[in-house]
This record gives sequence, structure tokens and C-alpha cells, in this order.
Amino acid sequence: MKRKLGINTDCLHELMDEISTLQLAHRIGFETFTTGQTELRAVAAMRAKADELGMEFPYLHAPFGGVNGMWTEGDAYRTVYDGMLEALDSAAACGVPAVIIHVSSGWQPPAVNDLGLARYDALVDHAAKVGVIVAFENLRKVGNLACLMDRYENLKHVRFCYDCGHEHCYTKTVSWLDIFTDKLIATHIHDNMGRPFEDKTTDRDSHWLPFDGSFNYHRMMRKLDAYGYCGPLMLEVYRHSRQDYQAMTAEAFLSTCYERIVRISQMEHL
Repeated sequence: MKRKLGINTDCLHELMDEISTLQLAHRIGFETFTTGQTELRAVAAMRAKADELGMEFPYLHAPFGGVNGMWTEGDAYRTVYDGMLEALDSAAACGVPAVIIHVSSGWQPPAVNDLGLARYDALVDHAAKVGVIVAFENLRKVGNLACLMDRYENLKHVRFCYDCGHEHCYTKTVSWLDIFTDKLIATHIHDNMGRPFEDKTTDRDSHWLPFDGSFNYHRMMRKLDAYGYCGPLMLEVYRHSRQDYQAMTAEAFLSTCYERIVRISQMEHL
């Protein structure tokens, strides 16, 4: 199955701005991209450059710093909540179909409660009003995500973003692609060394390039093919994450990224 190949445009943030990264990524061969930009002017600039280059802009990532505040009393939630609203509004204004949203953070997030559910209800309602898809992403806690996915399972504009690196280092025994098969709309592809079962706290979310860790991409591609996923294969990687990457030029890094995602895309024929 032919799928568009993409990358996050903040992957070179220590070297160049995202517009420049987008231009270089296009020249190397990438057809699509994602960004963490949410301010309207920045998203509009990305949209305009994408249109000029003929690139797809399928989703952007909402802010998630302080996301646990969504589940606590008081005003601690306002910054991240307002950031999520801004992401939805900017996406709507710029014709970006979807926004990726986190549910919680850390190994011991607050328990799911009515206060937090009401806040996510308001986000989901707002997304429907502005015509944008909300895609919740898998992280550490299975129950937190499953609760929201079950809560909104009959809403067509609530979908799932599969992050293979998070699955590998946080919930290795959980096959997210088998659980939310019919909700899958987006991917985040990167690598790490997983996490020993006895290690219950260490964060090993490295965001390395594929094949520099131990994730099984053959298994991932077999499932994506079996379930008919036709959306983009989107890298979420960072040059700063390893010293050997930091020794690369921007062009060398993006070229290596492209070679890796092409290799993954071709696994469907093996």
C-alpha cells in the first residue's frame, strides 16, 4: 500500500526554523509533515509553504506541558487547555484536518475524574464545532487513554494517534493497533531500546531514528496493512537526541531520516 512519508518539522530546531526544514525535507523527498506550532500566524505560514511545495499537512500537535492539570482542581489546567483550544482553532482556520492531543503525563498522573472529563468534553465539543478531528495519543497509562476513547467511541471526529516508540518503551505488552483499529488516523514513528519489565519508572522515550533501537517495524507494518491504514507514515525524531546525529549536517540527517522511513514503507512487500 502506498502511503505518504512525513516528518516533524521541529526535528532540526537547534539548526534551523521549521519553514526552512520543511523546504529541505521536501527537496529530499518527504511528501507530508507535522508540527507543534499552534499560533495562528505560524500555522498559516506552514500551510502556505506546504501549499507552495505541494505537501500534505494532515495534523498538528497540541501543547501538552502541564497536561496533568486537566485532572486537578483550580486553574493549573488553563495554560494547556487554552493551548489545545488554540491548536484546534488554528487547524480549523488553516485547513489542517486533525490535532493530536495528550491525555496525561508521567508514571503517576492524577486519576481520571469528572472534572477532567468535563474539560475534555468541552475540547471535543469545540473540535466538532470548528470541524477538526481530535486524535488522542498513547503514552504511559492504558486506562487513561482507554477511558476517553470509550467515552467518545461513537463520535466520528475523535480518533487515535499511534505512537510506536511510546508503545515500545511504556506499554510493550499492549498492542494499540489491535485495540483502536477503526479509530487510527495518525502515526508517530521513532525508536528506542524499550524498557525492562522490572523498570517501572525510567523514561526511555528516546525519539531515535528507526532501526537505531529495538522496535519491531515488520510487525507494525503487517498490522497497518492488515487493518487497511492508508494515512501517512510520520517520523517524530530529533537530531539532538544522539551525539552521532548531532555530528550530521541538516541535509545528512534528513536524508538518513528519509532512507529509514522508505525502508519501513517497503516492508509491506516483504
